[in-house]
Amino acid sequence: MPTALIAGVTGIVGNNLAHQLLSNGWQVHGLARRPSADIAGVDFIAADLLDTTALRNAVAHLKPTHVFITTWLRQPTEAENIRVNSAMVRNLLEAVSHAGTLQHVALVTGLKHYLGPFEAYGKGTLPATPFREEQPRLDIENFYYAQEDEVFDAAHRHHFSWSVHRPHTIIGYALGNAMNMGVTLATYATICRETGRPFLFPGSAAQWHSLTDMTDARLLGRHLEWAAITPAARDQAFNVVNGDVFRWNWMWPRLADWFGIAPAPFPGQGTPLEQQLAGTEDIWRDIAKSHNLAEPDLNRLASAWHTDADLGRPIEVVTDMSKSRKLGFLDYQPTDDSFFDLFTRLRHDRIIP
Repeated sequence: MPTALIAGVTGIVGNNLAHQLLSNGWQVHGLARRPSADIAGVDFIAADLLDTTALRNAVAHLKPTHVFITTWLRQPTEAENIRVNSAMVRNLLEAVSHAGTLQHVALVTGLKHYLGPFEAYGKGTLPATPFREEQPRLDIENFYYAQEDEVFDAAHRHHFSWSVHRPHTIIGYALGNAMNMGVTLATYATICRETGRPFLFPGSAAQWHSLTDMTDARLLGRHLEWAAITPAARDQAFNVVNGDVFRWNWMWPRLADWFGIAPAPFPGQGTPLEQQLAGTEDIWRDIAKSHNLAEPDLNRLASAWHTDADLGRPIEVVTDMSKSRKLGFLDYQPTDDSFFDLFTRLRHDRIIP
């Protein structure tokens, strides 16, 4: 039986990956700093990837065949991002390699591989779209590159295969996640509906008018499993997106319609969510009380800063999936259905009314 260790199992990627692997008979261990037992069948392990002694003790009994790294910690500078996040990868792989059972390591990064880190996001000379895996690294420090290099180095020393997965903006079910556009937009639309505020697209004119794509966390989970068990996918980096493209001037009215509200006309420039949602914590608390919702803390649901970063890009962002298609991964997911599926589940679980 294949045995997975998912680092970051409580996040949007790790949560959906765990469900995917369990459905196909994997044994799944889930590692997090503060694990929750909300995924039946997962062996949850509490550990801090920066505490080497405690980490080694926490995983000493494990014999994983596959490790999936789906976590990172945001730091105030890119230099600190590099130091902290590369150490997390290095510490984890050293801690689990002692068992001698490790066959494959998968690392989830993202399109900042092509767009640059937060400090230089979307600036300078960027590769042409659609982004392709063979495009060289940007000539700038990037914690994604540092994480990759730790995986490559450990693979060389311990003789396991690897895969790197670069999703676009991820949409899927997870709460308390720092990068969750779907849940953020659901809370924003709910506040607009309940208060009569205009449902304004918060992003740039470039994003409103240009083509873009997204990544469903469920599809990403299937891609991670596929690469882990497909010989042709070994030692490869892959872009991972749903397979459709859209413009936000088409998607925004569809999201508004699901919530039964009218989309506000685009004013020609962005109105960031951090500005629009500032001071709305009490409004959400009242909405939660009125509708008997499960989570009254808006900050546990909305990540305005990350949604603003994605929707505020000044350039078109489209991703090529040809590499995976040629090797046999043919899954496709309409992005509007990704939003609607998520909203439906949020309503079912009483996260939104």
